[in-house]
Amino acid sequence: MLQIRPLLSGPEAASVAGADAIPQAAASRESGTSVHAASPNLLKLALWMSGTLTAFIVAALSVRALQDTINAFEMMTIRSAGGLVILCALGALRPSLWSGVRRHRMSLQGLRNVAHFGSQICWTVAITMLPFATVFALEFTIPAWVTLLAVLFLGERMSTSRALALALCVAGVVVILRPGHEAFQSAALIMLVGALLFAIAAIATKKLITTETTFSIMLWMNLMQLPLNFVGSDPAFIFKIDASLALPLIGIASAGLVIHYCLANAFRYGDAMVVVPMDFLRVPLIALIGWTFYGEHIDVFVFAGAGLIVAGVLWNLRGEAQRRPRRATEPAAIRPAAQPAE
Repeated sequence: MLQIRPLLSGPEAASVAGADAIPQAAASRESGTSVHAASPNLLKLALWMSGTLTAFIVAALSVRALQDTINAFEMMTIRSAGGLVILCALGALRPSLWSGVRRHRMSLQGLRNVAHFGSQICWTVAITMLPFATVFALEFTIPAWVTLLAVLFLGERMSTSRALALALCVAGVVVILRPGHEAFQSAALIMLVGALLFAIAAIATKKLITTETTFSIMLWMNLMQLPLNFVGSDPAFIFKIDASLALPLIGIASAGLVIHYCLANAFRYGDAMVVVPMDFLRVPLIALIGWTFYGEHIDVFVFAGAGLIVAGVLWNLRGEAQRRPRRATEPAAIRPAAQPAE
């Protein structure tokens, strides 16, 4: 299964996903090399992952706090505008960043940003309709979608370990959704569509990072998505907001940046086999918050399904690690033609 590598690697990092995703946290090692030290610094890893988990939770709580005042498009308008402000501030501090911004491969930029825009709207709407834990658990299906799309459209090989990992992910989704059961929530399908759209954005990102800088990709993302958000926004929505909503507004504007900056740094100090289980902690954490402050029922099936999905991701990571030495000795001509990751 192709994993989603954090796109961001420096102080110029900006958000690539709202639910932001994650699962994108599973680092690809397709090249046979590792950027991590042999012995992960667990203390630093724990600190960076704490930042990641906190930012994910802040993003979700911010959406809930704003849902009765503004809609999903308006929330994402604030996010895109906030992203542009932050990127421009970074550009002012480091003028060299602007040298990488160019009008190049715009059709691919457009595909990525439209897909990513759709994924953000789906995630935001899902947060307003579903228990927190259900949304967070279904986010972990993103690597499975990336793998499936890569096999269908990019010539990747469906190995036994990848097939088993996909089967575990599908089983996890079925356990969470329980189709045909009275507990089935059709709104969960919105989050699955969002995960699929993010997977498309992830594959497009893989193509873009071969020629484009992170700063350029993030700048074009916010520039393209800002007018798209206007389509579903009330032009006067800003007047609905009062000072009491200042904290969730800051959360919406900044959480995505914090998620990816912390996640990128977490991968500097630990391998995916360590980071993914730590990332999974946000499911019980957000479930506890939902139960304590929102009266959400703690559903054992959500935990069981999320466990199956994460098991699939970890199984695939194990399989990729075992294949890595073989790939290093394969002639270039017979290696997989494409290995999407973000």
